[in-house]
Amino acid sequence: MQDSLNKLRESIASVYMGNARVVDRLVACLLARGHVLVEDVPGVGKTVLANALARSIHADFTRIQCTPDLLPTDITGAAVLNRQRDDFEFRKGPIFANIVLADEVNRTTPRTQSAMLEAMSEGQVSAEGAMHPLPEPFMVIATQNPYEFEGTYFLPENQLDRFLMRISLGYPAPDDEVRILDVQPARTTLKSLDPVLTREDVLALQATTDAVRLDRSLADYIIALATATREDGDLRVGLSPRGSLAIAQAARATAVLAGRDHCIPEDVVENVLPVCAHRVVSKTAMHEGDTITARRIMQRILETVPSPV
Repeated sequence: MQDSLNKLRESIASVYMGNARVVDRLVACLLARGHVLVEDVPGVGKTVLANALARSIHADFTRIQCTPDLLPTDITGAAVLNRQRDDFEFRKGPIFANIVLADEVNRTTPRTQSAMLEAMSEGQVSAEGAMHPLPEPFMVIATQNPYEFEGTYFLPENQLDRFLMRISLGYPAPDDEVRILDVQPARTTLKSLDPVLTREDVLALQATTDAVRLDRSLADYIIALATATREDGDLRVGLSPRGSLAIAQAARATAVLAGRDHCIPEDVVENVLPVCAHRVVSKTAMHEGDTITARRIMQRILETVPSPV
């Protein structure tokens, strides 16, 4: 199992020459059956990172380029007339894939963004009076530009809550940027990247993650953190039960990456900010997508609530 995970990390790192911790967080989201929102300024490798993961897995991959004129049916699919049968049939949209890259997701309207809610939450699409299950594994990797950039929309609170993690890449270290200039991975290495895991391998890793032991003391710790957010006077919206579940599953995935079959307090602590900061809303935030103040409050709560020994 560890050999497979190391191969996956190395495959992604051969293209995304940046923060290794970001690679681990992305892989953790895959193991935890979660979706990830990657936010940063243009040009730091958001799309390259997502493509590297998708190409490293022998599974169906689609890319949705989000634009202001994108319609919900452009994502989920629509009923079209079959002239041979003189009847309408449902034609699946790009959401029906194992790895879905929603590029610049906040450049499309909230109505279209919401078209992905059912798919991300329940692994299915309701259309034309029928339920259409999505393939397994299923993961949405959404990239977005900062809200201050022109032509962007806020993601609705209910959609933000569907992302297991919200991560930022940052700028590469000088040595990594030199490697980028030499190799130009988006033009060279990415195109020749071969899969290192099959769809069955990913499902087996996800099952292993589900089986990781989370002691009662750690469950109580997660609940204590969630309760602290709900009672904090600086927060308008605290952590929901879905958020508590997200912390627990992210902790399990972190334990698997470390080669353990049980969680330790550090697995929980490491995931609190990327899992929770986009789910809580500060009373002083200018909008729900502003997580700067929320991260500051979550850090304070993390330092206040005692962790189990």
